[in-house]
Amino acid sequence: MELRLLRYFVAVADERHFGRAAARLHMTQPPLSRAIQQLEADLGVAVLHRSAAGVELTAAGAALYDEARALLEQAGHARARVTAASGATALTIGTLADSAGAVGTRLAASFRERHPAVRVTVREADFTDPTTGLRSGLVDVALTRAPFDAAGIGMRVLRSDPMGAVLRSDDPLAARGVLCLADLADRSWFRLPESVDPVWRSYWSGGAEHRPGPVVRTVHECMQAVLWTDTVGLAPAYHAMPPGLTVVPLTDMPPSRLVVAWPDGTTSPLVRSFVSAAAAAWSPGAHPAEGGRAG
Repeated sequence: MELRLLRYFVAVADERHFGRAAARLHMTQPPLSRAIQQLEADLGVAVLHRSAAGVELTAAGAALYDEARALLEQAGHARARVTAASGATALTIGTLADSAGAVGTRLAASFRERHPAVRVTVREADFTDPTTGLRSGLVDVALTRAPFDAAGIGMRVLRSDPMGAVLRSDDPLAARGVLCLADLADRSWFRLPESVDPVWRSYWSGGAEHRPGPVVRTVHECMQAVLWTDTVGLAPAYHAMPPGLTVVPLTDMPPSRLVVAWPDGTTSPLVRSFVSAAAAAWSPGAHPAEGGRAG
């Protein structure tokens, strides 16, 4: 069995849905379905029961799930040991839009000072993956925003940001000092794709059913939706807006928590060091209020 197929199977088993698993793995659904079919052909048994409501594990699938998780974990440990033995050190950091903000400059300097020989790669994700590739194994550690489904993920809150409604500057509500969600009940809100983590999608839709606006995947698409269609967007209340847009604080919107996240149970010393450096960079009193844009 290929580890790639096992990783795909675990994603589908976790999500109980091919569409959500495909989004988590940053791939389309047809090749994911073909991969699971190949795995079932290799094993000679069905591991998933498919229905209109989603998928469920068969008895064989339930047995495979535990074994697959263990094998993937062992493979991760083996890779880490080989990398350490070779003397090569690398860290891939996932970020969500510009979630690192201005403080990211201090964090980068601090981490480089701690680990001058480490090769760092940064991967920026869009709104369809709040873990920025953490679940799919594309990154080692992430700077992102909660809430999202944190199963299997450890995290540390770096800062909680009050939220505001992003409106056109000529909107009648833009002149208000503060707003509440009820003030926006008759407005359309931007939407995230249906395959996106439902916890994450619910937060960015204001936690309620609103008139559906455009489907967006990036910060830029969100801002353009507000400019062109009067859609409501969300952003940290202090964030500077481009010309034509303004942000009005929302009194009853839960804050957006900026977090550093990592695979639960990781043994990587580089990840632990990055988490420590991030916590220090965002510690109270280390800097004035600064923030990264959300959508």
